[in-house]
Amino acid sequence: MARAVVIGGGVGGLSAGVALLRKGWDVTVLERAPAVEPVGSGLAIAANALKALDALGLGDRVRALAHAEGPMALRRADGRLLTGTTEEAADSAYGDSVVVMLRATLLDILADALAAASGPGCLRLDATVTEVDAERGVVRTAAGDLEADLVVAADGIHSLTRRALFPGHPGPVYAGVTVWRALVPLEDVRLGDPSRVPRSESWGRGAVFGIQLLAGDVVYLYATDVAPPGGAAADEREELLRRFGGWHEPIPALLRAADPARIIRGDIYSHTTPLPAYHRDKVALVGDAAHAMTPNLGQGACQAIEDAVVLGHLADPSRPGGGLAAYSAARTERTTRIVRRSMTLCRMSRLRNPVAVWLRDSAVAAVGRLSPDLMLRSMDEVLRWRPPAEAVPSRGPRDGR
Repeated sequence: MARAVVIGGGVGGLSAGVALLRKGWDVTVLERAPAVEPVGSGLAIAANALKALDALGLGDRVRALAHAEGPMALRRADGRLLTGTTEEAADSAYGDSVVVMLRATLLDILADALAAASGPGCLRLDATVTEVDAERGVVRTAAGDLEADLVVAADGIHSLTRRALFPGHPGPVYAGVTVWRALVPLEDVRLGDPSRVPRSESWGRGAVFGIQLLAGDVVYLYATDVAPPGGAAADEREELLRRFGGWHEPIPALLRAADPARIIRGDIYSHTTPLPAYHRDKVALVGDAAHAMTPNLGQGACQAIEDAVVLGHLADPSRPGGGLAAYSAARTERTTRIVRRSMTLCRMSRLRNPVAVWLRDSAVAAVGRLSPDLMLRSMDEVLRWRPPAEAVPSRGPRDGR
């Protein structure tokens, strides 16, 4: 049986492991963390990624455990509506809307699928990879070497494997903004009706604040603002209140209810220079290791899941490295376009000049009035993606569709 070693136990790595197991590979997933720690953030899974998860046999489980997003509003910092869309419109156009869930919940679903298909030993924790021999397919770890017919590098935005395969590539660059993420139990906000915490994203001068309601009445908050990289505050909640405390409700109330110790802060990086390929010899790159992007389109994890499904479909277990050129060809152009579109939105969101901000907001509002489905149609190319036909399990349409 052909053997695959996956480096990284995040969304992309676990999805790749499941996809390859379904195609008959013997799979080992290596994760450097000593335990599967809860990840304190939410995750949006759009229609394209839900279809990819269908191909892994996991789509309906994700839908059942996630929270349907409902209406989406884009607002100014003072709360004035710029434009919006609805769950019904997305479902009608793409056969799915967008669901949101805890990132940890999706990781649990993927890890359970791995264990069910191959046993608990398929995922090895506390396994730090020190080197990869791409030509021979050897993965070196502190515990010894692993030989593989296929190595999948899902080792994240600062991938050591990518740097070894493409030493001349500049790698991801700082996008100019820092992101904060937090989870807040709705009961701690004391707003009562969950409808008073609408799904929204608000734009100000150089800053963005997003609100998502997750299953179990947990509110996921995310915020970005222009800041030097590597920064940290003694109290990140106070830092957020300083930056966003004057914005429209319920933003200040949500921030006051957040636990300062559980606010996650990090800098945003993006692959402004695309890689020439997503493979070399016996190694394939997936997710952030291949195409790190800003979160503005909500497609980082979605594209990693797409990568996994396409790789599982094309990687040929009958010959080492077989199908990887086809994988690169199938993924590089699409993901490069999405990386660039996301970076364009990031640049728009970080505008600070008052005149530029007014022009941006006025243009979005005007186009939204002329074309109420602007937000949805702008994502058409992204959301209409479907997995390769042969990768989808043979069954009838979901929910009668």
